[in-house]
Amino acid sequence: MTKEKAQARREHLEKMRAAQRRKERRTAFLMWGAGGAVIVLLVGVVGFYLINQSRASSLDAVTSVKYEAGQHVWKAVSYKETPPVGGEHNNYWQKCDIYDKPIHPEHAVHSLEHGAVWITYRPDLPKAEVDALKKVASETGNIEYMLVSPFANLPAPIVASSWGHQLKLDKAADEKLPAFIKKYQNGKDTPEPGATCGGADAITTTADQQPLPPEPQQQQPTGSPAPTPSSSNQ
Repeated sequence: MTKEKAQARREHLEKMRAAQRRKERRTAFLMWGAGGAVIVLLVGVVGFYLINQSRASSLDAVTSVKYEAGQHVWKAVSYKETPPVGGEHNNYWQKCDIYDKPIHPEHAVHSLEHGAVWITYRPDLPKAEVDALKKVASETGNIEYMLVSPFANLPAPIVASSWGHQLKLDKAADEKLPAFIKKYQNGKDTPEPGATCGGADAITTTADQQPLPPEPQQQQPTGSPAPTPSSSNQ
């Protein structure tokens, strides 16, 4: 092979190698570019999901009021809110449970004072919605501090209440409901966090089964005290 041919061969090989390197750089660029686009897309999707999730479970719509605790009465109470979120209440609290009939609000408010969340719904709410509501109530937070009952003339199909806080909802599937339960059940504004929402002194009947208890007319003999909730957790 002549010197000229050898030189030409070397130049040809170098051109082929250079072309191969350019091809590899283009391939790598395309791969990194595609990968970067996928990452950007994933970040965007995740960010969009998180933002939507945050909006869906936002508690900005919660209304709050202040009430003095420990206002025990024997009378029926006229409340400002529907359903009530605090104020005067009966000496006996309602046992935290799921009820299919209305309960006396005077007992329920006492349960709120002990840290309960009270979920109320319109009596004509469709059964599927009521069942979904009961499912959320049973699976979210602490069932021992959960009240569920129908309530007439609500300002919304569903209303969740705790002591001093209230949230109006249209659907049981609204993500604000479990967020409300988690935040306000035995929350920082609970007057008596951890006080029982059950026990022997709790009311277990609905409003149609039993009227508000009358005020005791005389003291029970020593050693056999009347079962008043005020003797322990109120």
